[in-house]
Amino acid sequence: MSMKKLIIEVRANEYTMRDDNPNVPWTASELGRDAYECLQAGAAIYHYHARGADGSPDHSARGNAEAIRAIRDRASDLLIHPTLGWATVDASPQKRMETIEELCTDPAVKPDFAPMDMGSANVDLFDRSSGQFATDEVIYRNPTATLLYFAKRIPELGLKPYLSCWNIGFSRQIEAFASAGRLLEPLYMAFVLTDGRLIAGHPGTLNGLRAHLDFLPDGRNVEWTACNYGGDMLQILAPIIAQGGHVSIGLGDHGYRSFGLPTNADIVRFVADMASKMGRDIASPKEAKAMLGMK
Repeated sequence: MSMKKLIIEVRANEYTMRDDNPNVPWTASELGRDAYECLQAGAAIYHYHARGADGSPDHSARGNAEAIRAIRDRASDLLIHPTLGWATVDASPQKRMETIEELCTDPAVKPDFAPMDMGSANVDLFDRSSGQFATDEVIYRNPTATLLYFAKRIPELGLKPYLSCWNIGFSRQIEAFASAGRLLEPLYMAFVLTDGRLIAGHPGTLNGLRAHLDFLPDGRNVEWTACNYGGDMLQILAPIIAQGGHVSIGLGDHGYRSFGLPTNADIVRFVADMASKMGRDIASPKEAKAMLGMK
């Protein structure tokens, strides 16, 4: 019996600068070119953060619309997953959804997903060499009331909730929401492993991944993916592929200098080749959409 197809998501840029790899795409035109190359390499989902020409974050609807237009002009089949932003400031749920709301008024730039990080976490950066925190008051703030609003509003906009899990508590929150009928199956859960200076998530190791898998919601229709924010995913790619998971990977998380100076497409191609050797075909955007129960 053949395994289900593998969904590859590109984590194109996050808030990553170009110190480690100059190929991190920032501008709309760079994102469009990068997205096209990733689609050709086997990607189905493209996760991006709108950025300025200097790499600064751009949470505006205009900046996001420019990025999505550029992506769709070059890679119209790709499923698009933007960010919400505003998560470490005291913004209302409505404020945090403003950009997505505006994008959804125009079919040309309407995304396919909206993220829901299913809990709160301390996201201060820790420098092990000095034993010091770079900051000590930064909270990734996602109260239950905010998540209840997102769970209602995101499907109303015709988008798929992208359920990010930084630790087991987030997964238990998903189970509670599903039990209460606030989330519809299939659930798309993303395990956000963290390495480097960010210690908020499970480490990007087999044990870190296994802890998440031990607490998948029982009896639920779940598709799961994993990323490693701040770290190299290569050591856990094979276990993810073998266990039926999906892969979310890219220069936004790690520079992958073991490949030289790769592009996101180079990384996608590596994942696709590994999956093929392990007997898993790659899902097209259309196939990914069907697997995730999207309209």
